[in-house]
Amino acid sequence: MRPHHNSRRHPDGSDRRFARGPFGPRRGGPDFDELPGYGRGPRASRGNVRAAVLALLAEQPRHGYEIITEIAERSGGAWRPSPGSIYPTLKHLAHEELISLDHQEGKRVFELTDAGKAYVQEHADELADPWNIPVEPVDEGVAALRDLTQAIHGAAKQVSRAGTPEQIAAAGEVLAQTRRALYLILAGEPVAPEQPSAAPR
Repeated sequence: MRPHHNSRRHPDGSDRRFARGPFGPRRGGPDFDELPGYGRGPRASRGNVRAAVLALLAEQPRHGYEIITEIAERSGGAWRPSPGSIYPTLKHLAHEELISLDHQEGKRVFELTDAGKAYVQEHADELADPWNIPVEPVDEGVAALRDLTQAIHGAAKQVSRAGTPEQIAAAGEVLAQTRRALYLILAGEPVAPEQPSAAPR
């Protein structure tokens, strides 16, 4: 039976569709939600993520977090891909039938299929040492802003799940004020501090 495809686009913008396979939805599930957030520092292209994943799985089966930490170690800490780049790549490789999913000691472990092993042999030059690549440094201010944005997103999610209707409304007011202030900063306008209404205790 052919895998069912939904209407989402591939992350690179192409019209390839996601397959609903053993990985489940793109977001959600323990492998996605329980891993650390996005890594800081230099970033590499999606093509290099694919090459690194295939090169590591050619050595031995690995689980997702192991792939992330192994890339970071082999690049000397210069490149630590995020779960948001590794897991979609694993899904697409599974859709191409280059890798398969197994469960070992309660962990989801990925390994090359026969087709994947053949692909690695045919593209040996392309996949050689993929972590030794030029990367773009990320400004520390940009990295700090990105981390803060993700922390705010997590806090807002907590309020939406556990807050009272009054607390949720107050949180929405804070976020709306923050959004307006950010656009004023971008426009070069002075930002007057606003005092949100106090959230009910």
